[in-house]
Amino acid sequence: MAETRVERLIDFRGNDLADLCDAADAAIREGGGFGWLTPPRRDVMEAYWRGTLLVPGRTVIIGRLDGVIAGSAQLNRPRETQEAHAYSVTATTFFVAPWARGYGIAPGILAACEEDARREGYAVLNLDVRETQSRAIEIFAASGYVRWGVHPRSARVGGRYVAGYYYYKDLQASS
Repeated sequence: MAETRVERLIDFRGNDLADLCDAADAAIREGGGFGWLTPPRRDVMEAYWRGTLLVPGRTVIIGRLDGVIAGSAQLNRPRETQEAHAYSVTATTFFVAPWARGYGIAPGILAACEEDARREGYAVLNLDVRETQSRAIEIFAASGYVRWGVHPRSARVGGRYVAGYYYYKDLQASS
């Protein structure tokens, strides 16, 4: 039986950076990437992931399958200049590699984001997804997220516009 684990990524140990890059690469190729449509060069991908750990107000949550990083999301807190939005956080760059789907990693990562946000006193968690990412949409709906809007031209994929769906969850009502 496969072992799954969800945790905060504090630093890269062992094969973590390579695993995270491989998982992101696979998700991007499968269309479940988080902004990239084609994977960047490996040095660019590695620099991106190293940089995520340096950004103030950002937490990287990872999911592992049998010890290998298989998915991730980033919990982004508002900057000090965003005082009117100090009650909410945003989950971004949420993905699970195709080879690791179906093991409960995505709901686990989402729950960890919610847990961190609640523990830090945030009232709302926001996120968005492309309309083509049907499994993510199912997970958000099953987890109690409310779709509050649709951007009809949120992304351009394969020469056509793709809508983006915007969600929020009231963390105080669901705790």
